[in-house]
Amino acid sequence: ARHCENALAVATWLEAHPKVAWVQYAGLASNPFHALAKQLCPKGAGAVFTFGVKGGYDAGVKLVSAVKLHSHLANIGDTRSLIIHPASTTHRQLTDVQRTAAGAGPDVVRLSIGIEDKDDIIADLEQALAQV
Repeated sequence: ARHCENALAVATWLEAHPKVAWVQYAGLASNPFHALAKQLCPKGAGAVFTFGVKGGYDAGVKLVSAVKLHSHLANIGDTRSLIIHPASTTHRQLTDVQRTAAGAGPDVVRLSIGIEDKDDIIADLEQALAQV
């Protein structure tokens, strides 16, 4: 439950951030799958989601390098918050076209939100986004 509560708080905060182009999280009312998520996932829409950082590839790399609380790992579902920039890690061997088709475009950042205090998670992302 705390994973989901934290994820919704972080996604809501990111959605309003000027350095974030978009947020893809079914827990947000703005998401086209929100109603379905509420029906199928009454306890929350999960803790993993993606967002687009303005500035593309370089901004994504800088953001991930600048976090302090989040771990830079490709796995998901940990008690710790995790962050990854797929275009520069898990999908780097693909062409730009293939990465975009796979949902790993240059601006995509994936978060797996943990059970830390949500204010600490947000503060870490804020200080990292300030460096982008």
